[in-house]
Amino acid sequence: MARAQHNPWSWVPSLYYAEGIPYVVVMTVSVIMYKRLDISNTEIALYTSWLYLPWVIKPLWSPLVDVIKTKRAWILTTQLLIGAGMAGVALTLPGSDFFRYSLAFFWLMAFSSATHDIAADGFYMLGLNAHQQAFFVGIRSTFYRLAMISGQGLLVMLAGYAESRSGSHAMAWSITFYLLAGVFVLFFIYHRFMLPLPPKDGQNAIASPVDIFRGYGETMVSFFRKDRILVILAFLLLFRFAEAQLVKIAAPFLLDGTEAGGLGLGTTEVGFVYGTIGVLMLTLGGLMGGFLAARHGLKSWLWWMVLAINLPNAVYIFLAYVQPQSFWLINAAVGLEQFGYGFGFTAYMLYMIYASRGEHETAHFAICTGFMALGMMIPGMFSGAIQEWLGYQHFFVWILMATVPSFIVAGLIPLDRDFGRQQVITQDHDEHPESP
Repeated sequence: MARAQHNPWSWVPSLYYAEGIPYVVVMTVSVIMYKRLDISNTEIALYTSWLYLPWVIKPLWSPLVDVIKTKRAWILTTQLLIGAGMAGVALTLPGSDFFRYSLAFFWLMAFSSATHDIAADGFYMLGLNAHQQAFFVGIRSTFYRLAMISGQGLLVMLAGYAESRSGSHAMAWSITFYLLAGVFVLFFIYHRFMLPLPPKDGQNAIASPVDIFRGYGETMVSFFRKDRILVILAFLLLFRFAEAQLVKIAAPFLLDGTEAGGLGLGTTEVGFVYGTIGVLMLTLGGLMGGFLAARHGLKSWLWWMVLAINLPNAVYIFLAYVQPQSFWLINAAVGLEQFGYGFGFTAYMLYMIYASRGEHETAHFAICTGFMALGMMIPGMFSGAIQEWLGYQHFFVWILMATVPSFIVAGLIPLDRDFGRQQVITQDHDEHPESP
């Protein structure tokens, strides 16, 4: 009985910290690592964008998490698999064919992380009562953000320090991933003893798989029968069209030497830019966006948010043409872009809530997040080839032009005037994990 009522402080923070780390490693740290290992921008953007796929299709296998074993068992298993994936990356990096084999382990990590997301979110609902769920929303969001800071900032800075000490990029990143693997073994051991045993966990496993999948099919069909669904899908896929391309090239741009058109920063400096200043400004922008939308409604701030998420991309045009030597000027420029993104992304998160309203809203929101990941995956795949064709300066001009679809779809979507007012905004999972 005591295990069934374990103190949530003993497992909620650690569970959501563990949830955030593999996502940021797969989506962000992999880009920086491959750039330091001399992989081309074309290959980095193409292959790391494919790693979005597990989050695109995770609604397709989410019923399996309900009918096979318990969510607690899924959490523990996937944490071990994530650790194994990180150890696999570490093992392959010193080899000559590291790119192919490390990508295979990143795929293992990505599918395990997406499954961990499903299980952890379901377990959160089973392990807490209604009051605790409301209270710990902010706690889980905070620790997910701390995972973003740790991954984009401290972890990259650690790799940079190891580079300077070892003199080998491959060895430095291998050490970093071995440490990460050890961390996830510790997560497994800790959660093996600290996760509670909710009586309801696993009850769906006694239901007929046929009945569960029939209900899932009905849920999918009802989503695509929504009024003006094509416009909604266009918004989900195109609102971040420019950002999806920018996010794959931003870190390589900072790392490339000035002779190649970049800014010539080191690994530690890039970790500081995106993991500290960037995350701080992103968070501030998101908080302000949520506050204003809750006070006045999304419709009142929609166009300001569309401007905020797109126009600050112009700072990269400035950085590419001027190539400033001031580290703090670079921080200020990136911080401005991240603040605008955090503010503007509120519109996207709120509209996914709006599009999910009605029966099956939880499942429909999960479908929306799948389309969100698809909207990041497809444009990102080709961004490296476009950059290498145009060069950094013209690429960032193209990025500003690529914001046009965002304005078009924002003008077409159906939206109630008062929606968002007094809405509870929690941007914990997908706020900007794929950034730098």
